[in-house]
Formats: sequence, C-alpha cells, structure tokens
Amino acid sequence: MQSSKKKLIVAITGASGAVYGIRILQHLQTLPDWESHLVLSQSGALTASQELDISRAEIESMADVVHSVKNIGATIASGSFHNAGMIVAPCSMKTLAAIALGLADNLVARAADVALKERRRVALMTRETPLNLAHLRNMTAATEMGAIICPPVPAFYARPTSIDDMVDHTVGRVLDLFDIPHENLIRRWDGIRPASVNSY
Repeated sequence: MQSSKKKLIVAITGASGAVYGIRILQHLQTLPDWESHLVLSQSGALTASQELDISRAEIESMADVVHSVKNIGATIASGSFHNAGMIVAPCSMKTLAAIALGLADNLVARAADVALKERRRVALMTRETPLNLAHLRNMTAATEMGAIICPPVPAFYARPTSIDDMVDHTVGRVLDLFDIPHENLIRRWDGIRPASVNSY
C-alpha cells in the first residue's frame, strides 16, 4: 500500500552540479508531507564524490526511498505509481538524449518516460555549455513531449553573495514548479526599486 505522502522522484546523473539534487533531497527531508524517491546513476555518484567529497551512501541516506538505476521493475517505472513528477538534477546530455528519444534504457530514463506519458511534470536541470545542435534538438524534443528544461542559471538580481545563495535560488525556482513549499531559498522579485528607475 502506497504512503499518503506526496511523492517526488529525484534523479541525479553525471553532469556537473550534483549539489542541486542533493539540496533538493535535503529540503524534502524537512517536509513531513513529502516523500523523495531517489535514482542515483553511477556517473552521478562519481561526480558527487569529485565535487562534494560525498559518498553514494551519504546521498542515499537523504532519500526516503532509493531505487537502483538498473531496476526497470521499480515502482516508479509504472504509471500506476502516483507521484507529483520528477526532477533530474543535474541532467546530463546523455540522460537528456535518452529522455528525448524515449530510450528508457535505465530507471532514470524510464521513470521520466512514464512521467511524461502520464502527463506529469518533469523538470530537467540540464548542465552543459556551450550547447551543440544535438543538445538543442534534444531539448526541443523533450519540451514538445511536456518536459520543462530548467538549466541552473544564477539570478543576479537576487544579489547572491555565495555559491550557496545561487544554488538555493535555483533549487527554490525548481521546487516552485511542483508547488513544493520552501522558506528562505528565494529572494522573490518585487519590481525595480524606485531609485533605480529614476536614475535612467
């Protein structure tokens, strides 16, 4: 029997930016009404180790439920599994391509494929620069299928003073897409300050 909590699938793949997926998991831990389902790819675990000196076990301990990337028979591989959608944070170009082409060759791509066919929200925090034509075409294809391309781009109007500020702002914006409550992650835009307007 499924839990009554709202469920969010979080996938961490091998692109730079493992901190985004980890910060999402950490935030979900503070919300008693939400349940996180993690899929951590081998490349994602390797990148997290290189960038953050954090182990697979430490990352998995932050999730309510952990699924092996090889387990195509997991609950999240079925449309009958009720959930609010999926965030791939970060989303490598390999994962983007698999999702855009409907390959479903591992649990990350399969869970995204299922979420899209069920018309659930899928946010892909794509991480690469510069972008080649294959990347752009895959982003277009994924968007046409219903995914949201949400690259982690810093918002300088928020006056970030640290990397943590930039990460939190991006994470807050992604959580907004799923109506997941959060406090103090985002400095929300409240318009141009009068002094700034009058100076032009």
